[in-house]
Amino acid sequence: MTDRAKTPMADNPGSERDQGGEPKRRTFLAMLSYGLGGFAALLVGVPVVADVLKSMWLKKPREWRSVGTVDSFKVGQTVPVKFENSQPDAWAGSARQSAAYLRRQGQSEFIAFTVNCSHLGCPVRWEPKAEMFMCPCHGGVYYSDGDVAAGPPPRPLARYPVRINGKNVEIETTPLPINGRVPKPS
Repeated sequence: MTDRAKTPMADNPGSERDQGGEPKRRTFLAMLSYGLGGFAALLVGVPVVADVLKSMWLKKPREWRSVGTVDSFKVGQTVPVKFENSQPDAWAGSARQSAAYLRRQGQSEFIAFTVNCSHLGCPVRWEPKAEMFMCPCHGGVYYSDGDVAAGPPPRPLARYPVRINGKNVEIETTPLPINGRVPKPS
């Protein structure tokens, strides 16, 4: 054997350490890359995890939104109304607006229905001549009081709380209905 083969690893030019026992440049750059990559992942991951945790612990705000004056709705009539979501994101655009069907039952009695079918959340439409809500996607049909008339919907249309405040009709905005149900106030 040659003397070169008997030398310790530190003296071998292909070893991971130089003669002083310090890591070579390649090892240093690899560790630097791992460190910077971990730091970048942390910068991206912390806000995402914080947003998920925030949505789990913070309650969604519920606010009353005016949808018109009492006199603008006729007794027995069902009309679509629009209102701003309870907590719209700055980038939401047209999603800032939400809608409901408002039915005036009597002089001071109103019912507000979601526009989403309780089957799969498809949008329903009001057919005034038939006095029924129809879901064109899967054939769901609802009576004017929101009860299921035909088709696959498992439950009636979800309702929003409604109140009269002075001369205005207001709907309590909530997060989007989940499985056809509007979350109950806490």
